[in-house]
Amino acid sequence: MLFGGLALLSAILFGWQLAVAREFPLHRRLAPPTHFPGVSLLKPLKGADDFTAACLRTWLAQDYAGPVEILFGVAEPTDPACGVVLELLKEFPEADARLVFCPDRGAANAKVGILSRLEAEARHGVLVVSDADVAASPDLVAQLVKQLEVPEVGLVTCPYRTANPETVPMRLEAVAVNADFWSQVLQARALGPQSFALGATMALSRAKLEAVGGFAALEQFLADDFLLGRRVVATGSTIALSSVVVDCWDPPQDFVAVWHHQLRWARTIRTCLPREFAASLLNNVTLWAFALDAAARANHWAVGSYFAGLILLCRIVGAGWLQRRMGVAAGFWASFLLVPAKDLLNVALWVAAFAGNRVTWRGVDYAVATDGRLPRLS
Repeated sequence: MLFGGLALLSAILFGWQLAVAREFPLHRRLAPPTHFPGVSLLKPLKGADDFTAACLRTWLAQDYAGPVEILFGVAEPTDPACGVVLELLKEFPEADARLVFCPDRGAANAKVGILSRLEAEARHGVLVVSDADVAASPDLVAQLVKQLEVPEVGLVTCPYRTANPETVPMRLEAVAVNADFWSQVLQARALGPQSFALGATMALSRAKLEAVGGFAALEQFLADDFLLGRRVVATGSTIALSSVVVDCWDPPQDFVAVWHHQLRWARTIRTCLPREFAASLLNNVTLWAFALDAAARANHWAVGSYFAGLILLCRIVGAGWLQRRMGVAAGFWASFLLVPAKDLLNVALWVAAFAGNRVTWRGVDYAVATDGRLPRLS
C-alpha cells in the first residue's frame, strides 16, 4: 500500500534524525584556545522588548582572555534599543563597547545593512555576529575561537533553541526549533559537508568575510546566513557546527506572528533549496501516519491502523527526547497534542510556501525573488 510505504519511509527518516542527534556531542565544551586573537562582536538591533537587556548583557559578560569589542548597531537614534544599550554601557563601564548609528543606505535586508557598517567599524580580526534575541553562555566566544583555530574552518555557527515558548503558538514553533530543526541540520551534515550557516550566531575571520565580498554583497538578499555559508565554502573552507547551544528569547507571540515567521522561513528554504524543500514532506511522520490510518480504516485493515498508531507514538516520544536533548523540558502529555499539531501545521506551511513569494519581516512586506533577492513591496 502506498501510504504504508510512505509512513514507513517517514519513520525511517525520523529514526535517522534521532541517530545523528544521539551521536552529536551537543553541549560538550572544548579545551580553551591556544591563542586569543581580538574579537569584534557585531550586534544589529531594532527595537527592544523585556528580554533585550538580559540577552545583550550575556555578551558584555563574556569570559575571554583576549581583547573583545562590542558594536551595537541601530538604524536611527530614536530606536528603543538605544536606551537599553546606553544603560548597559553604564553597567559595564570597563567594556570596550559602543553604540553605532547605521543610517539606512537602501539595503533590502536592513539587518545586513547594519552589519555592513559594523564590519567597517570593527577593529579586530575575528568577527562574531549574533541576533539581538540571542543569549550566550560566558564561554561562547572562547569556544568559537577554538574551532576557528582549525585551518580549514572558515566559519563557525551555533545550534539554537527557543528558550521561552510562552504561548501555544510559540510552543508549536518550539517543537519545530528545539526538536526538528537542529536534528535535521545534523541529518543534512550526514549527507555531506555543511554548506550553510545558522544566522543566530556566526563567527569568522575578517579576512574570510572580505574574501567573499563582505556583508555589503548580501544586503539585497533574504537568506544572508545561507548565502554567507555557501560563499565561504566556495573558497575551499568548511563550516563547523559548535556543540554550544545559544538561547533565543522572544516576547509573547500570537498565531499570526508565528505563522508569518514560519512562512518566511519556509519560503526562504524553498527559494534556497527547492528540491530539498519539496522532498521535506516525506519527513512528516504525522501526515503519513494519519494518511495510512485513514486508508486502513477505509479498507478495513486493522493492522494498518495499529502500525500508523505505533509510528505516531514513536514520533511523539522521539520529538520529546530531542527537546530534552536540546536542554528544554517538554511536557510529556502536552507533546501528544503539540507534536502532531506542529506536523500538520507544517503541511499547511509547505503548501503556502509554493503558493506565493511574499514574506513579512519586521513589519515590512517583501517579495522573495527566485535568486533570493528581496524586493520591498511596502
